[in-house]
Amino acid sequence: MKPSTFIIGSSGKTGSRILSRLKQLDYPVRLGSRNASPSFDWEKPDEWESAIQGVDQVYISFQPDLAVPSSLEAIKKLVLVCKKNQVKRLVLLSGRGEPEALACEQVVIHSGLEWTILRSSWFHQNFSEGMFLEQILGGNVLFPQVNAREPFVDLDDLADLALASLTTDKHRNQLYELTGPELWNFREAFQYIAEVTNQTIPFEELPLDEYITALKGWGIPEDTTWLIDYLFRTVLDGRNESVVSDLELALGRKPKDFRTYVKETAKTGIWKLPLQATT
Repeated sequence: MKPSTFIIGSSGKTGSRILSRLKQLDYPVRLGSRNASPSFDWEKPDEWESAIQGVDQVYISFQPDLAVPSSLEAIKKLVLVCKKNQVKRLVLLSGRGEPEALACEQVVIHSGLEWTILRSSWFHQNFSEGMFLEQILGGNVLFPQVNAREPFVDLDDLADLALASLTTDKHRNQLYELTGPELWNFREAFQYIAEVTNQTIPFEELPLDEYITALKGWGIPEDTTWLIDYLFRTVLDGRNESVVSDLELALGRKPKDFRTYVKETAKTGIWKLPLQATT
């Protein structure tokens, strides 16, 4: 029989892709989200057991990010619930360069269960499905000053590896550091999107402190601005300016590069700026 998988974050960027792949292969799945029945909410650990009972393996995507202080205790509790309910395997989405994520990885690695760690760089799709899309469509990108370059990774490549980790034993008890094949700084990335879409997308940088102050002035919640501040100040301090071959070796093929992602995504029209009103 095919193992049943509980996908935490089943409606998210990674979870939805993994869900689709498992369904296409006729693997039994259970949705892990606040809207599912039974529901899964990271803020309500007393309800986790009812959601996890009867599944063989769990894909874990912690919200909002493993960098937040509450993540370690949550992952510890989740592992205990999984062990109590005879879950056999855990696949954890982790963050590259985050000390808090490293601590959570260790909990999973030493759980006594089978495990795979997917320690990921920032996603290509942050530009088309995540935090940067709204600014692109607004026609003006305001960004914190960041000198570091990032080896953006494609979510479809990550989902392919997650799928293999859940459906085969090839990646059992393995930790993978996932990067794309090239380093890009953010200014270059936004400029390339503008070039491919034949649009002008002004790019303005602010010192990080001023940027965070601006976000607060726009009514962005405190927990969100804290996380943005932490990620840009800590994770993007240059520690991740390297490309590794884990993803290529694990997939047996080259991962998608940023240029290919942009060209393919531009064809969908997602970055087409709205026409300006004329008088």
